[in-house]
Amino acid sequence: MGVGMAEFLEKKVGSMKEWDQYCHYVAGLVGIGLSRLFSASQLEDPEVGRDTELANSMGLFLQKTNIIRDYLEDTQEGRAFWPREAWSQFASRLEDLAQPERLESALSCLNLLVTDALRHVPDVIAYLSRLRNQSVFNFCAIPQVMAIATLSTCYNNPMVFQGVVKIRKGQAVTLMMEATNMRAVQTIIAQYSQEILKKVSLTDPSRDKTLHILALIQEKSNLPQPGLSSRSHHLSPMYLSAAMLLAALSWQYLSTTAAQAQGTGDMQ
Repeated sequence: MGVGMAEFLEKKVGSMKEWDQYCHYVAGLVGIGLSRLFSASQLEDPEVGRDTELANSMGLFLQKTNIIRDYLEDTQEGRAFWPREAWSQFASRLEDLAQPERLESALSCLNLLVTDALRHVPDVIAYLSRLRNQSVFNFCAIPQVMAIATLSTCYNNPMVFQGVVKIRKGQAVTLMMEATNMRAVQTIIAQYSQEILKKVSLTDPSRDKTLHILALIQEKSNLPQPGLSSRSHHLSPMYLSAAMLLAALSWQYLSTTAAQAQGTGDMQ
């Protein structure tokens, strides 16, 4: 992670491939490391730790969501994490997207990046469907459903360029309470992908790609999954509350750590 962050001290995020690379260093490695710990501790099957591609996608999905949501704060503080390959199609400077007269172009760029982030969701579903330990499942699933809820709020939303876009506190609590088994997670993902689908404009340049990935997400979300859904109701409310609190704190910790790492890199 240190080597990767140092690499991006010398350059900005340029291509979409470099965006994946940057997010891998910042968050994908966290997903891989945690997955190996889950397997090494025998809480999960060895395959969870071996499949680094799925684990990496878990991290990339969260990090890309943070970067998309934090456009205004980052640009105001001189940070640039939106990939140049994306925003240069719509503006000569990244910060120009915040200008009111460029709203249509700004939304097109935003929707392009949300669509790119959504391509990790099928991997997220595949990863979560392998988990068998309830505390590990809650720890992993809750940040992911919060991320897709955040992307749904951000998609085609002018407020991304005017302020901080967050999901409501009550909405976050509901997600924490519900995302305790695979069927519930699939339902949540399907719900928010449907919300995004309703916002897709006929004139959006990324429309076809967005519709394609949303259709794939819907397909994956409708597959029956064995395991956790049949036994989650045996858990005590105290256990579930503790697990959900841990997941929420972990989500906040990863977001704060990424922001601090970015800020430290800028100062250096």
